[in-house]
Amino acid sequence: MADLKAELHRKLHEAREGLMSKLDGLSEYDLRRPLTPTGTNLLGLAKHLAGGEYVYLGTSFGRTPPETLAWEEDGSVWEGADMWATPSESSEYILGLYRRACAHGDLTIEELGLDTAGRVPHWPAERADTTLGVLLIRMLAETARHAGHADIVRELIDGKAGADHDELGDAATWSTYLARVRAAADAFAPPP
Repeated sequence: MADLKAELHRKLHEAREGLMSKLDGLSEYDLRRPLTPTGTNLLGLAKHLAGGEYVYLGTSFGRTPPETLAWEEDGSVWEGADMWATPSESSEYILGLYRRACAHGDLTIEELGLDTAGRVPHWPAERADTTLGVLLIRMLAETARHAGHADIVRELIDGKAGADHDELGDAATWSTYLARVRAAADAFAPPP
């Protein structure tokens, strides 16, 4: 039988790696440019998740992160400042920040049990008390969710799709598939 903590941690590592793989080989512009009406961008996803790692798998257990995040300190995180990189924040800084935050979170996971009590500082008092197990699940879900966003954003940038994309078919196969999906949707298109 697999150890639950080890399995959750393994899945978190996979989700982290999935996210980071979508940032490989892109220009500064492509890392930063918003590709949805709400501004979703690849570097912003990494920046946001770095903050999550530090709070949920660090601060919540009295494990102070080794660095201060300016957007948390000045409160601009609540205005979305954690979802995009300013011109003064290099991609090297953001990606390094994410790696450091993940390493900090890994130590918490490795050193504490799933039932270890924690307290999320920004949650309402009546539900701020929690456990490592709950926050590990939360961080895994959050990372997997944003890795999915990164998959879509990367595909919009240069067509690079998910890990199994090439195994499922070549360009002609995908073109035929897309035409079938489009035709099915068109059957429900509103009249002109």
